[in-house]
Amino acid sequence: MLFYNYCLLSVVSLLTTTNAFTTTNTKKSTSPSLNLERGEGYGRLLNDITETVGNTPCVKISDKTCPAGRTIYAKCEFFNPLSSVKDRLALSIIEQAEKDGTLKPGDTVVEATSGNTGIAVAMMCAQRGYDCVITMAEPFSVERRKIMRMLG
Repeated sequence: MLFYNYCLLSVVSLLTTTNAFTTTNTKKSTSPSLNLERGEGYGRLLNDITETVGNTPCVKISDKTCPAGRTIYAKCEFFNPLSSVKDRLALSIIEQAEKDGTLKPGDTVVEATSGNTGIAVAMMCAQRGYDCVITMAEPFSVERRKIMRMLG
C-alpha cells in the first residue's frame, strides 16, 4: 500500500473490464496510442518545459497487485517536470492570467505558499520570463526555499 501512496499519485479509473488494452508485440509499447520502440522518445521536439506539463502517462497496474477481477489504471503525475500535480495548477494559473490580460510581460507574480505550488509557480515564471515573489512562513524547510531561489 505504501508503494501506491508514494508512486501512484492519483488513480483515475477502476474498471471491471479485463481487456482494456491489447498487446501486439513485447518489444513495443502496450499502449494503443504509443506503439513505439523503447528509446524512441515521444516524437516531436518541444519548445519549452511547459509543454511537458500534463502529458503524463496513465499506466495499467499489474494484475498481480490488483484486487481479483479489477483492472486499475493510475495517472502518473510524477512525470511532470517537478514531479507534482501542482505543475498543472501553476501552468493553468499563468496561462489563464496571460490569456485574460491580467499578466503581461514585465509583471511580477506573487504567491503565498509553503510547498509544491510555489515551486511550480517559480518554475513557470522563470520559463515565461516573469519575476516571481514567493512568500512563506519562516518554519518551512530551507530546501524548499533553495529550490525556489534556483528556479528564479
